Amino acid sequence: MQNPYFGQLLTAMVTPFNNDGVDALAAAEFAEWLLAHGSDGLVVEGSTGESATMTLSEKEIMLKAVVERVGGKCNIVVGAGTNSTASTIELVKTLEKYRPDGFLIVGPYYNKPTQKGYYEHFAAVAKTTLKPIIIYNVPGRTGSNILPETVACLANDFKNIVAIKEASGDVTQVAELYRLLPKSFTIYSGDDSLVLPFMSVGATGLISVVSNIDGKSLQYLMNAYQSGDIKTAADINAKISKLIKAMFIESNPIPVKYAVSQVTGINVGKPRLPLTPISDMAKIEINNVLHEFGLRR
Repeated sequence: MQNPYFGQLLTAMVTPFNNDGVDALAAAEFAEWLLAHGSDGLVVEGSTGESATMTLSEKEIMLKAVVERVGGKCNIVVGAGTNSTASTIELVKTLEKYRPDGFLIVGPYYNKPTQKGYYEHFAAVAKTTLKPIIIYNVPGRTGSNILPETVACLANDFKNIVAIKEASGDVTQVAELYRLLPKSFTIYSGDDSLVLPFMSVGATGLISVVSNIDGKSLQYLMNAYQSGDIKTAADINAKISKLIKAMFIESNPIPVKYAVSQVTGINVGKPRLPLTPISDMAKIEINNVLHEFGLRR
């Protein structure tokens, strides 16, 4: 099994919306732009893609548009997690017909399962599909943490559970994952700002928000680290930290959706309620940072 399984840099792609719903043409054009600007693969309909406010029909339209435009050129992973095991399985079965390369399954949110509950949830999903699965651990959004021991049990018991997007923000937890998991299992950082320390303890890739606008810098950072040039990696990390910070001055994906339209010229629309359009003060700060990094059109 290759590591990283789906590629080193996967972009958690924003979902373009217009007045009618998902803008399929903009989605396809943006997918191509991402591949030309540093992304190895794409994650569609994750939290950055506003999956929580998309209808099932919109999820199908979005995935179909991306697969038809760039399928075969890169790995396309689709978010299919809910807080119900039954509805997660139903969503996996529905989206599977559009031929994604894998599924991103978030730990059930709000329910706060026990570790046994987490195991049984992911086991049930893994038995539903032959497609590879990335476990998504994001305690800040779900309310509870998937422990490394649970992930290790799942990796050992199910060959199609191949990776984790670790967004706990805990370097010690990543080190424990690396200690317990098979070396072929991919640990993706789920935080742009932590990719360098996470790689130092065993992560081999990043599922990124910032690569929606600047994947190349993140690729340079990771490639420098992998080649042993730690100082260059640290220098790039120090420089890009200002851009990363700007993309999170309001709730994700509010800032990055605005930035995508500024950087690419592709109108990806506004976020949906309960997320609100970006504030004027945040616009000014983001415009200044984009100008500083030479990213504005």
